[in-house]
Amino acid sequence: MIKKLKENLEILIKGLAKEFNFEICSLNLLTNQNPLKIEIILKKSDDSDINIDDCSSFNDPVMNAIDNSKLLNCRYVLEISSQGVSDELVSNRDFKTFKGFPVKVKLKQDISNNTYLNGLLYEKSKDYLAINIKGRIKKIPFIEVFKVSLATIED
Repeated sequence: MIKKLKENLEILIKGLAKEFNFEICSLNLLTNQNPLKIEIILKKSDDSDINIDDCSSFNDPVMNAIDNSKLLNCRYVLEISSQGVSDELVSNRDFKTFKGFPVKVKLKQDISNNTYLNGLLYEKSKDYLAINIKGRIKKIPFIEVFKVSLATIED
């Protein structure tokens, strides 16, 4: 029942988010709290920065949509926030911003013999990721890359 409720809320709120040029990164229902807590993590569709005013302006429309949908027949708390800072590099903007920074590249185990590579982010193209490992540039085809994260020098 909770799974179906979450799915219905996601459909409702994702449709609303599109109207505001937002995307829902995640939606969580904390049913162990009284009242029920709905957590929504939001980002802008164009990957520009999101601020507290964006989250705040989305709050009332979401509450109205939930109330009008009759999906919930209990009290709830709505919490809307941004993704915050993540150490995982995902967007082209992330790769441009952190060029030259230490990264840890997790490789797909079924393709590569290594699990991780560490180095300085050098370049990202549509086909490969290049990192500087002790002064040598290594190009890794994206088909082999599972995840790229910011790292510390020690990593």
